[in-house]
Amino acid sequence: MKLHSIVKSTLLAAAVISTGLQAKPVYVATTAIVEHPALDAVRDGVKSVLEESGYTGDELKFTYESAQGQPAIAAQIARKMVGDEPDVIVAIATPSAQAAVSVSRNIPVVFSAVTDPIGAKLVQSLKQPGSNVTGLSDMVNVRQHLALIKEFVPNLKTLGVPYNPGEANSVSSVAALKVAAAEMGIKIIESAAPKSADVMIATKQLVGKVDAIYCPIDNTIISAVESVIKVGIDAQIPVFAGDTDTVSRGAVAAVGYNYFDLGRQTGDIVVRILKGEKAGSIDVKMAEGTDLYVNPKMAAKMGIEVPAAVLARATKVIK
Repeated sequence: MKLHSIVKSTLLAAAVISTGLQAKPVYVATTAIVEHPALDAVRDGVKSVLEESGYTGDELKFTYESAQGQPAIAAQIARKMVGDEPDVIVAIATPSAQAAVSVSRNIPVVFSAVTDPIGAKLVQSLKQPGSNVTGLSDMVNVRQHLALIKEFVPNLKTLGVPYNPGEANSVSSVAALKVAAAEMGIKIIESAAPKSADVMIATKQLVGKVDAIYCPIDNTIISAVESVIKVGIDAQIPVFAGDTDTVSRGAVAAVGYNYFDLGRQTGDIVVRILKGEKAGSIDVKMAEGTDLYVNPKMAAKMGIEVPAAVLARATKVIK
């Protein structure tokens, strides 16, 4: 290297130090359709992995915005995020993921807590999805859920399901639930709740028609699940859930994912992209791990008991 080049490099380095210039921080923009414990846990799990991977302090810009349950707001947030040009967009839950994917052409989008990525038209394939999109699916084992409910309600014949028909993930879940239920001799009775304010009415419409109520992983229902719980107590109909966080809020039981762990699994994907991998070359990941939560106090309030066999294998018992 020539002497003047060495001097020039040294002066440049000194200038950077003296002016306090720093490398541009990694920018991860996150958004969710609504704030509730499960989706919040996903966000927190993503951030924890980023920090453990060395993206901390001034080296990380991490933002979060909630669409407050409104798809139109989700679309506005997505457009704003694309304009801000983050390194990666993390979109939590199907409506927010759909909004982000629809407007992002070059910025990598990593979705999480999406039940059916293909049905939601986020990707065409789970293997090597291509384009700038990949993520994590939380497709649940509905047969496992039905089997759990039957342990509590052995004579289960009709199961009520409040859900938002406008959420693609809910439509997919209910369709899978109906297939599995038919094989087990259980009739599914649906009740539509297009928005959070409709959840109470939709649940009340099931009273007198069902032996139990099941809340799928539906952002609208979960955001107002206390309304479902109240109806369950008043009508003495046990309420079960598709996610374990809802058991802490009053559901009798659920077998499902730990959403903080799902966030960490999502965070692993984000880190791979930050280190240079293309989003479209990373297979969509299926969520791993299951927990069993039970709430004996709420079971009693709804007129049933937690079976000893269920209690013995519970991962967590809500006191």
